[in-house]
Amino acid sequence: MKSFLVITMTALAVAETIALTPEIVKSGQALASVFEILDRESRINPEDPQGEHVDNVKGDVELRNVEFHYPSRPEVTIFKRLTLEVHSGQSLALVGSSGSGKSSVIALIERFYDPVSGYVLIDGKDIRRMNLKSLRKHIGLVQQEPALLATNIYENILFGKEGASESEVIEAAKTANAHNFISALPDGYKTYVGEGGVQLSGGQKQRVAIARAVLKNPAILLLDEATSALDALSEHIVQETLNRSMQGRTSIIIAHRLSTITNANKIAVLEDGIIIEQGSHSDLIRKQDGAYSKLIKLQHI
Repeated sequence: MKSFLVITMTALAVAETIALTPEIVKSGQALASVFEILDRESRINPEDPQGEHVDNVKGDVELRNVEFHYPSRPEVTIFKRLTLEVHSGQSLALVGSSGSGKSSVIALIERFYDPVSGYVLIDGKDIRRMNLKSLRKHIGLVQQEPALLATNIYENILFGKEGASESEVIEAAKTANAHNFISALPDGYKTYVGEGGVQLSGGQKQRVAIARAVLKNPAILLLDEATSALDALSEHIVQETLNRSMQGRTSIIIAHRLSTITNANKIAVLEDGIIIEQGSHSDLIRKQDGAYSKLIKLQHI
C-alpha cells in the first residue's frame, strides 16, 4: 500500500508538472522580454545632467531643414528638409491628409524622437542641448485620446503640476470649462474615472486633460486632434475651452475638422512631409485651386 501510494502521488505530481510545461516555457520567455525592456537604455535621456536647465521659455518654435524617419521604419522618409516657424504667443495649425507628418511635428517638439538632420529650436536654442525634463515642464500636450490615470479627477488634474494647491486645480478646471460638470458629480473632484477614463464621456475626458495642461501653465501648447472624436455639442464646448486656453500661449494645432482652426494666426498644409501652402485662413481660402481650398470644399460636400 505504501509503495502504491508513493507511485500514485509521484505520478500525479509528474503529470501536473508536464501539463504546466508550456506555461513554464512561456513565463520564462516573458520574463526575459521584461528584463530586456528594463535593461534597454533610451537614446534620449530626459534627465541628462549635461543639458542646459530650462527655467523660462518665451515660446518661439522653429523646425529648420528637418529630415526625419522613424527608427523602426528607416526606409520611409517623413520629412524632407522641413522648415516651419511659429512666434511666441501665436497659433499655428497643421492640416493635411493622414500620414502627411502632422503628428510627427509634435513628436519632434516634445523630443520623443530626434531628427535625422536639421534642428528643432525653441527660443533659438537646439532642444538637444537642453535638459529635457525641465523643458517639458513648459510644454503642454492634449491628445486625441487623453491619457487619464485610473484614479480620481483631482489627482488626474494635479498630475499636470507637482505640488499645486487645491485652489490652483479648481481654477484650472474652471478655465478648461470642466468645473461645472465635475461639481455636478456625486463625489465631485474625488470621482474615480476608471481605467483610461472609461467613467467619463469623450468631452469630459478632453476637458480634464485640458485642465491638466492649463494647470502646468505652459508657454507652448500642443493640440493633437483634440476634438476629432467628439460629437458636435461636445466639440463646440471643447473648442471654446481650447480657444480660452490658447490665449497668450504659443499653440500648435493639428485638426482634420478645418472649422476648428480658422482663427489660427497661420495655417500650414502638409503633404508627404512637405509644406505646400502656408498663410492665414483668409489668404489661403482666396486660392480657389489651392490645396487648402480643396480641403475646405471636400468637407462641405
